Amino acid sequence: MNHKKREPWIRLSKRDGMTSWKVWSIRIGSIFLALVLGGLVIAMTGVNPFKAYGTIISGSLGKASAIRQTVKIAIPLLGCALAIAPCFKMHFWNIGAEGQITAGAIAASYFALFWADRLPGPSLILVMGLVGAVAGGLWGLIPAFFKARWNTNETLFTLMMNYIVIGIVRWLQGGPWEGRAGSQIIPQFAPNACLPRVFGIHCGWIIVLVLVLLMHIYMTYTKHGYEIAVIGDSINTARYAGMNVGHVMMRTMFLSGAISGLVGFILVSGANGTLNDGVAGGVGFTAITVAWLSQLNAFGMVLISGMLAILEKGAETLQTRLAVPTSISDIITGILLFCMLGCEFFINFRMTFRARKAKKAAAETAADSDESPAKEAVES
Repeated sequence: MNHKKREPWIRLSKRDGMTSWKVWSIRIGSIFLALVLGGLVIAMTGVNPFKAYGTIISGSLGKASAIRQTVKIAIPLLGCALAIAPCFKMHFWNIGAEGQITAGAIAASYFALFWADRLPGPSLILVMGLVGAVAGGLWGLIPAFFKARWNTNETLFTLMMNYIVIGIVRWLQGGPWEGRAGSQIIPQFAPNACLPRVFGIHCGWIIVLVLVLLMHIYMTYTKHGYEIAVIGDSINTARYAGMNVGHVMMRTMFLSGAISGLVGFILVSGANGTLNDGVAGGVGFTAITVAWLSQLNAFGMVLISGMLAILEKGAETLQTRLAVPTSISDIITGILLFCMLGCEFFINFRMTFRARKAKKAAAETAADSDESPAKEAVES
């Protein structure tokens, strides 16, 4: 017996293209939907959603001190997103930014703890930044070498390396670098080992803004950026064009790790003033979302990281002023990210329903039958 295969109810097809106004309409609509859904969650706690959103904005941008704290949250997010962008463009899934940040923080902390009395302030800061970048780059180079040489899984490799370097910090906290015996705490850095402040914020914000411009130029206008894009599109095409794919992978991962290591230096020297096992604070994972939402665009990352920083800082005010649990703010952030990521699906794909497809086919058949008598008359 011949069983006719039933047509699926929904078919997905890749969109050929969409006008820019439609794209931005979908993205703005997704943000509005997220705010509505988040408002419903807030309303369940007995708090007015409009008052809650107003509190989030005022708590993160209402005062100069709040703005400074918001910027401090955005700095590592932006820096780390810039770091992983070239890897993701190349389709090398670097999930190890947390470890690369920590590796850079360890190297910078060594000089802050043991060289503060040997080097003047500017020289010490410069050395800390340089060794932090090199340490992060070398830590990122390890999985890239294994990928290029033996085609290992870079996702698992980079993820597992995070836990290794965090374990090293824990050993340092309770061993060679422990301050007071039994405290499990590394001492605070000397003043000359801390980044100077500009407008009340450590100058790390200047460093990452310079990196935004440099990364945009690197990815858009340089030969290296072109090679990264070609490998991301097709490794076979890159090899056919004569590119050394393994070399490009290692070079790009060293750059990614170096920027992450520089972020680690900024965190220990600017934000924390010391080293601990939670120095990265989940930044390496959140930055993945920042990079994807910005479509790997350096300037778009500034907006996305700023938005997430506003939500995080505003959530603290939401808890203190309106007694809303921090878990609610986490839910709101999750809803917002889900909607913003989900809208990209509707931008890139089209859903075709079976009933609509059947009606379209019937209309085409009717049109053909109407045209056939006219064609026969012409032929006769």
